Amino acid sequence: MPTFAPESCELTIAEIAVLTSSKLLSNARSERRIRNVAPLDTAGAGDISFLESTKFVGELAITRAGACLMAPDLAASAPSGLVVLLTDDPYRAFVQVAQALFPSALRPSSLFEAKGRAASAQVHASARLEAGVIIDPLAVIGPRAEIGAGTLIEAGAVIGPNVRIGRQSAIGAGATIQHAFLGDRVIVHAGVRIGQDGFGYLRGPKRYEKIPQTGRVIIQDDAEIGANTAINRGFTGDTVIGEGSKIDNLVQIAHNVRVGRHCLVGAQAGIAGSVTVEDFVTVGDQVGIAEHVKIGEGAVLARCSKVISDVPRGVHGPGPSNRSEA
Repeated sequence: MPTFAPESCELTIAEIAVLTSSKLLSNARSERRIRNVAPLDTAGAGDISFLESTKFVGELAITRAGACLMAPDLAASAPSGLVVLLTDDPYRAFVQVAQALFPSALRPSSLFEAKGRAASAQVHASARLEAGVIIDPLAVIGPRAEIGAGTLIEAGAVIGPNVRIGRQSAIGAGATIQHAFLGDRVIVHAGVRIGQDGFGYLRGPKRYEKIPQTGRVIIQDDAEIGANTAINRGFTGDTVIGEGSKIDNLVQIAHNVRVGRHCLVGAQAGIAGSVTVEDFVTVGDQVGIAEHVKIGEGAVLARCSKVISDVPRGVHGPGPSNRSEA
């Protein structure tokens, strides 16, 4: 049975100690090779785990992990046979190891294991593709679209006319992108909708009149957009997602919204039109933000909050933690 795990590199425990700036309690097993990451209760001899809370100390007695990253104040709880690496931030060190073991997991890869342009992909003659672009079967690249070197377009994705996508980016299966400019190293997961019309109507005496949407979506370098999220094009200006910001799955971002740099937006959040979210803001899961609201730099919005007025910079509620999977 396949595990769907990406191909792993290997690191010795000594190499992990250097990588994470952790202290190895004993050098006896420093050359043991680690191939995977795992929780304490299921880890085996080739796995590394971590412990940062007394809540899970009981699992130390049963673990078969090849090594464990843990906080210094928990070291006394470790059984004598366990290889221990001490660090003040075990979880961060654990993530560093995972990144080093599985570098290919940091960015999507071709679902068809393609190396170039699949025969069934439809690329308009006027589109411009730099070297190394990978296009999976049934993807569509529209007129005058521009795609940078090393970018992946997965199966069934549609890139509209005049769209520009930077280098080393990845567009997931079935995603649609129109009226948009994307920077370098942008990840767009499966089913994302970028650049469609916003929800704009003018009420008349007998019916609603559609308001033309004429703006764009700008997604800056290193942003990541979760599966089935929708980001509407601007009405008169642009909708902007700032550098390094991470948007979770099933998020709605309306027209003219401006999300700053290095923000986190949790799953099922909804951001109404013309909202400004400043840099380093965390928006919890299922938060609703009313139109024309400003969220100040560094604010944290608790999950399931309803926000109907401006939030000052630095305000923290009982929202998600600093971890990106929160």
